[in-house]
Amino acid sequence: MRRFVREQSLSLAFLTLFLASLAGQAVAGWHDYNNLETWHAQMAGEVPETLSLGRYVVSSTFAQAVTENWQSEYLQFMLFILLTIWFIQKGSPESKQRGEEGGESDEQQSLGDHVRPDSPKWAKAGGWRLWVYSNSLVLVMATVWLWSWFAQSVSGWSESNADRIEHEQPSLSWLGYLGSADFWQTTLQNWQSEFLAVGSMAVLTIYLRQRGSPESKPVGCPHHTTSVQG
Repeated sequence: MRRFVREQSLSLAFLTLFLASLAGQAVAGWHDYNNLETWHAQMAGEVPETLSLGRYVVSSTFAQAVTENWQSEYLQFMLFILLTIWFIQKGSPESKQRGEEGGESDEQQSLGDHVRPDSPKWAKAGGWRLWVYSNSLVLVMATVWLWSWFAQSVSGWSESNADRIEHEQPSLSWLGYLGSADFWQTTLQNWQSEFLAVGSMAVLTIYLRQRGSPESKPVGCPHHTTSVQG
């Protein structure tokens, strides 16, 4: 068990942080939602209708708050994986060397005549199975992004219509909500922050170091050296 935990420590650490922050978001969001509902009811001279924590975590309010961040994160990594195939950044450990752009040769990818005995089964296959496995990381990232983007749109649509009904305005269709400023303001707010973070990472790692991190070049490595990790 200790060996397993040690060998999987990075994913376990992030899983723990994820679950802790998700639980914290749920509790904080629940209190915030009930506080707002109580305030609105008091302003209208009505009895407040608050939600239990269990009802809140299955509500469209919580779903929208969660999925609007998930979709931007998976979009960020999907684009980063794709763009680093063809685009380079001199001096960044997140980039290939100049002249190495593209899908690389079978020899570089250990495919075809260069396949290894311990290579994954689908890497040894041909046809569609090889194509799927060769692009499986981006395919999964894209699937999660599209699913979370769709979930965000549906939960946001539900929230928007509930607010419109409360203010005696006509409700929107799902497609109508997708074309609304409210949806795109929320979506682009998340996208721009992710693109800034990834772009900053690629550039800052040219000049800055973190000793021992695989995301950084060795401390004594020259700034102009590309794709050299510590």
